[in-house]
Amino acid sequence: MKALLTALLSTLAFTACATDARISDADRLALYRANAGAPVANFQYFGRLDGWTPLGDSALAVWTKPSTAYLIELKGRCQDLDFANAITVTNQMGRVYANFDKVIVLGRGPNQMPCWIREMRPINVKSLKAAEQEKREAQTAEREKTS
Repeated sequence: MKALLTALLSTLAFTACATDARISDADRLALYRANAGAPVANFQYFGRLDGWTPLGDSALAVWTKPSTAYLIELKGRCQDLDFANAITVTNQMGRVYANFDKVIVLGRGPNQMPCWIREMRPINVKSLKAAEQEKREAQTAEREKTS
């Protein structure tokens, strides 16, 4: 019984440490915004996404190539975006347009509500990765300082 309790407490402690090292959704969105350029009217879409990251319920980042990403701000809340396993992005002949195309969360059944794209900004992927690493290191140093 004592061994079980010790194991449980250890697991909780490690979980708490892992949670503290994670960047909050608000901080992550701020990092993406800080590393995004000026809004663009459209971008080229190659028929599939290399990846995507939800940034709350009204923004996301999509990668069209490993080193090419866009911050997409939506016109309102996008239901289930934070929890989606997959999305699709509408396009017009290989281009995605702000105020015309939409993000659709997949796997929610037949009644999928479109999430209209308000604004798209190219992301400087290299500077974003460096800023994320710097933020994680700062959080780790702060946590070690307070321990």
